[in-house]
Amino acid sequence: MSNHAKSLAVASAVAAALTAATTMPAAAQSKEKCYGISLAGQNDCAAGPGTTCAGSSVVDYQGNAWTLVDAGTCAEIELPEMADGTARKGSLEPLERDLPA
Repeated sequence: MSNHAKSLAVASAVAAALTAATTMPAAAQSKEKCYGISLAGQNDCAAGPGTTCAGSSVVDYQGNAWTLVDAGTCAEIELPEMADGTARKGSLEPLERDLPA
């Protein structure tokens, strides 16, 4: 194999590795925190006051507990209505509803 062919093969391998490395963080960035959608004990880490980390929420749909979801889907997640019939929706910010007593 000539030096030119070896150089081309190495350059191609480096380019492929760099492409893979730059696309992985983009995939991780395609997630966002969605508050108020987790069932009790199924939130992701650092949910808010009254919780310590993953799985520590104590109320279904706890407003200050979040779960990572695909970017752009948070407000579209179907949730049951609240006891008074008000619609529940996920939020990109902590909510003041369904907080532990």
